[in-house]
Amino acid sequence: MLSEPRSGRLAAWGNALLVGLVSPDDAVLAIVGDDAVHRVAGLPGESAPVGLTLALGRLRSLGATGLRIALPAPGHPLGLSGPPEFNARAMDAEEAVICHGAAFGLVPEVSSAGPAGDVHVEVVWHCLAVREAPPADVPSLGEAERELAEALREATEMLTRLDLAASGPVAEAAIDAYRARAERGREVLAPGYPPRAVRVLELAQRVGLLVDVAHENGHGGVAGGAGGGGSARGGARGSGGGGASTGAVSASEMAARGAVLRGVERVARRAQVAAYNSVVEEREKGVR
Repeated sequence: MLSEPRSGRLAAWGNALLVGLVSPDDAVLAIVGDDAVHRVAGLPGESAPVGLTLALGRLRSLGATGLRIALPAPGHPLGLSGPPEFNARAMDAEEAVICHGAAFGLVPEVSSAGPAGDVHVEVVWHCLAVREAPPADVPSLGEAERELAEALREATEMLTRLDLAASGPVAEAAIDAYRARAERGREVLAPGYPPRAVRVLELAQRVGLLVDVAHENGHGGVAGGAGGGGSARGGARGSGGGGASTGAVSASEMAARGAVLRGVERVARRAQVAAYNSVVEEREKGVR
């Protein structure tokens, strides 16, 4: 949840390019980010993969007036509208970009090579036919913001119950990564997005941080407890002769925690999609 999805960068800067708010060079530079290169395969009229500048221009000529994203997960086809072939590819990639005004979608295929510290990442976006229909389960910005406020409270309470305020290197690394992203600049969305979308996306990333910390530390504690070793819960199980009862309670607590975290993570993904898609939604309503 901490990293910005590639589909988000493509949609945000592609939207800015489509309405002339940024130059093609600036848009491509922002979309590619730290990757080596992005290409688009399967584009109508092209027999081989092409660069992003040509691809975005071609999609505009085919009728695309905006770009939306999808961030599906098992059992939750968030942002998708079909057909099944496209949905399956997007589900495998866990993200996709869908054109507004043209029945095409883009699904990334990421490959990397090279030694640690010098990894060369290439992305091929596969252009496929999509069904022109409302995307699944995407809230409005207002709905997303309200849901996030409640999710943030739930995630914070979960961390407090797990006593993760000073939970060691895993939590510290996650927090440091989040702060580093903020220090590099707050332009997580491209020009043309409403301020509320920026606010919702930043809050979704904050909620995502808390979910990641809870997952990492919760799973670590479970592993230690299962071995009867270093965690406080594991130590309690190994003493006093009440191991079976305490273990059952721990398993119940783990299941409850997992259910809460899954719900919070779902809300954060919905909010991300709402933020990235908001500029297209506003244009549809005639606001922009």
